[in-house]
Amino acid sequence: MSRDSHQTLETRFTVPAVAEAVAHAIPDREYIVHGARRHTYTQTLERSNRLAAYLHSRGLGCHTERSGLHRHQVGQDLLGIYAYNGVEFVESILGSFRARVAPFNVNYRYTKAELLYLLEDSGATALVYHSALAPALAEVLSALPRLRVLIQIADSSGNPLLEGAVDYESLVEQGPAEPPPVQPSPDDLYILYTGGTTGMPKGVLWRQHDIFMSAFGGRDLTSGEPAGTLPDLVARAAASTPTRLLVLPPLMHGAAQWAVMCALTTGQTVVFPPLAERFEPMTVLSTIEREKVFVATIVGDAMARPLAEAMHSTDADLSSLVVIGNGGARLTPSIKQSLIDARPGLIVLDGVGSSETGAQLTHMSMAGSVSTGRFIPGRDTCVLSEDLDAVLPPGHEGIGWLAQRGWVPLGYLGDEQKTEATFPVLGYERYAVPGDRARHVTSDEVELLGRDSATINSGGEKIFAEEVEMALASHPLVADVVVTSRESDRWGQEVVAVVALAADAATESADLMAHAAQSLARYKLPKAIVYRAAIKRSPAGKADYVWAKAQAAVPSDGPQPCNS
Repeated sequence: MSRDSHQTLETRFTVPAVAEAVAHAIPDREYIVHGARRHTYTQTLERSNRLAAYLHSRGLGCHTERSGLHRHQVGQDLLGIYAYNGVEFVESILGSFRARVAPFNVNYRYTKAELLYLLEDSGATALVYHSALAPALAEVLSALPRLRVLIQIADSSGNPLLEGAVDYESLVEQGPAEPPPVQPSPDDLYILYTGGTTGMPKGVLWRQHDIFMSAFGGRDLTSGEPAGTLPDLVARAAASTPTRLLVLPPLMHGAAQWAVMCALTTGQTVVFPPLAERFEPMTVLSTIEREKVFVATIVGDAMARPLAEAMHSTDADLSSLVVIGNGGARLTPSIKQSLIDARPGLIVLDGVGSSETGAQLTHMSMAGSVSTGRFIPGRDTCVLSEDLDAVLPPGHEGIGWLAQRGWVPLGYLGDEQKTEATFPVLGYERYAVPGDRARHVTSDEVELLGRDSATINSGGEKIFAEEVEMALASHPLVADVVVTSRESDRWGQEVVAVVALAADAATESADLMAHAAQSLARYKLPKAIVYRAAIKRSPAGKADYVWAKAQAAVPSDGPQPCNS
């Protein structure tokens, strides 16, 4: 029997119901701290309800129930959140849910063409955005006739309201905090747009119940057991000793949103650094000291390396910091070790997941035990066969597809073909297969090899870009690296590494190759190394593989490529 058929027998959750119940149990506990702003659970709920009431008053909500739609279709209005980290981003998610409007993320680094594509593709009717981003939005508004509700968050830019826009704070600061007269459904949508680093962004359609169980705290963080009832969740949150979670990645990316929503449903306190627009390591450390942060979240080496350097040079009191949680990009073992050396007793917890799966795998590193690449699978994580027709048992031969089953998305917005390909139904159960290659080594261990779209076929051999990146990134003079491919008459495709060296560093390509050869077979080594001053990444630290492939075809900024 499928997970969906069991849902008639179990509690099916909505985020507004959980948020309201938790806020009533711990009304005065701080939920969000952002600089001098400190909002309790009650204040957050009241402000988000006022936003929900405004959205409802503008006619936004659910117009077609889920039962009347195909998996790739949407029956709700969509609200884009085009904003920096802060209380407004979180309230916009919660307010949308309460009004039965589907929220989705908008990347604030997008160019005019990218922004227009995303807002057209989503069919958004509403947008919450920071004033600093108003000029970019103004350039595309005339091409978006469906976008009729504009809510502008005031900031230090001083930009005036766009025509037809309303001020965010005027909606949420005062007045009745009664929610709109609609009843949210577990089938209401949460939409997460993919980053588009290997193709055009796609809107992933999650039912609220499914994302709650997969990534919003619907399971016990230790055992993975799903929550039984709403009173069980409330009791857990009320009994918890609130820890402070510092969220550093932008909320426009899924992992950061999941951390914030999981904190809400488990009764924790979320802390944002005062500077939301950029990552400043020393500001981060002063925030950890001031707020007594217990857990800090990062994305890959791009954040971890400068953070580790700052930790080694500061005299700030970091004794409260026990865990650094990493997701979205791999951490090299040498960077993990540097973090642990800087804060004795520190635990580095890697989490693996995607927009299409939610949380899947974990790995813990600590003093005396630092590694990467192999992870503990979650209860619903598995590896599927090459043809997606069977679940491979632990210890299987060959390489399969990393998958998640059960509480997974419905599909991709507006794309029936890709929905069927990525979210197949096997044995009456829905699976998510976003394209990562893996081996299920033992019942307690999965080896993650990398995204298939970034796999390089060279001379008949499959080479995983992330494996080569890890080997080069461990060199002490390499500040950042991304590995891609280019066409080759001899090999079909050949491996090319795009490398950014540390400040004022110099080395020969042959030295980097010799270092990588200590952990890689010869056929996996780059045929060329291209040097750039910096590696282009998303604000969350994810590599831009489209950019990397373009760099592989142009001359180097540094030492000459090494032809091996």
